Amino acid sequence: MSKRTIISIDEDKCNGCGLCIPNCPEGAMQLIDGKARLISDLFCDGLGACVGYCPEGAITLTEREAEPYDEAKTMGNIARQGAGTIKAHLEHLSSHGEKGFLAQALAWLTQEGIPLPQGFSAQHAPAHASAKGAAAPVADRAATAVAEPPAPAGSALTNWPIQLHLLSPMAPRFQGADVLLSADCVAHAVGNFHSSMLQGRTLAIACPKLDEGQEVYREKITAMIDHAQIASLTVAMMQVPCCRGLLAVAQKARDQARRKIPLKAVIVAIDDGRILMEQEV
Repeated sequence: MSKRTIISIDEDKCNGCGLCIPNCPEGAMQLIDGKARLISDLFCDGLGACVGYCPEGAITLTEREAEPYDEAKTMGNIARQGAGTIKAHLEHLSSHGEKGFLAQALAWLTQEGIPLPQGFSAQHAPAHASAKGAAAPVADRAATAVAEPPAPAGSALTNWPIQLHLLSPMAPRFQGADVLLSADCVAHAVGNFHSSMLQGRTLAIACPKLDEGQEVYREKITAMIDHAQIASLTVAMMQVPCCRGLLAVAQKARDQARRKIPLKAVIVAIDDGRILMEQEV
């Protein structure tokens, strides 16, 4: 055994709702005696897809001594659950850039004679669409980028600090403001983040997968709504399951606040930074 990142379940917080079970692409969790349990360290890849689906914040990522993740045994586990689960697992690995595990998974399927799900090829990578209008792979876009860079755009940032743990919800900049609560990765993925998303908004950033003390986040957002009387809240997330934990925190904060404000969710594609979804919630 060696020390690695793996999920931890707080039994006292777990209410047995089971929402995490179908949102573990490895099939590593089960409800046992009314509580979510990790059935084997071998099946948990430590990427935390389940974290954002727990309404009680009972699931976190931790560093501890654990058996190494085993892709072949994981594939054997999820293959018993059906083709839909296999595809979800492959998409999960692909979205997190786990090319090594993805190659092992596809090799295992080929060895077992199981047809590869649509969108995946035997070359150990997702098959990229070639139809007109389809997004090119990140590497291809980099290779064909124009040689001359565009003129730098001005910053739309109006406040500091921006990390949610560090900022005060009663800071003057939040009074009556339109607030953008952004996952850490969004600004790196969206090429025109400042002009398209941040312009006219006060910024707070957080990571629902890596940050600790998320109950503090909920309290701060509630204070922004009730005391700073912010006008609206937009939550920007990446196209990965763990990011949805940020929206869950915002929704809880809004639900326990005395005031009611508009709440918008924005989901950003991991491959090219385009907006996949933008809607009121």
